[in-house]
Amino acid sequence: MQWYEFVYELIDLRSFSNLWFWIALAVMWSMASHWVLGVPYDMITRARRHGGQAQEDLEMLVRINANRMDVIGQIAGLWIAWFVGFLLTMLVILGFWYDVEFAQAVFCLLFPMSIVSALSLRAAHRIRGEGTTGEALHRRLIWHRMTIQGIGMISILLTSLWGMFQNLQIGVF
Repeated sequence: MQWYEFVYELIDLRSFSNLWFWIALAVMWSMASHWVLGVPYDMITRARRHGGQAQEDLEMLVRINANRMDVIGQIAGLWIAWFVGFLLTMLVILGFWYDVEFAQAVFCLLFPMSIVSALSLRAAHRIRGEGTTGEALHRRLIWHRMTIQGIGMISILLTSLWGMFQNLQIGVF
């Protein structure tokens, strides 16, 4: 037995039939919808209900994260877009042209998250540019969270359908 055969048997690269892939998918979307622009959702609801210090804390944390994201986008945005485009193109070619299931699975994880990242960058830019505070900030963050959840639901549905198709096509036996 060659070393790569041993590694291949030890680590199952059939991603769609692997429980860990589905756990990672669920955790990824749970975290993405809970942390809106780096701010936990419970902090948004607490600031909305109680105001005062909770509102000040929310605005400060959103300002810090929005400034950070906007500056990173301005400084390295072109390079990040180039690298993400290259990575996604590589995954599409490997996964769907050469039928590498692992690349298909990684693409199903990264492509929707790249859309979420772009939307988060746009929201951070708008919040920073407009100086959004108070109820308008709550609305923007909640709307952004609902958008992320919508993308997540569609992504989970399409990933599940593609994963079931792959599992049925390859077969268990």
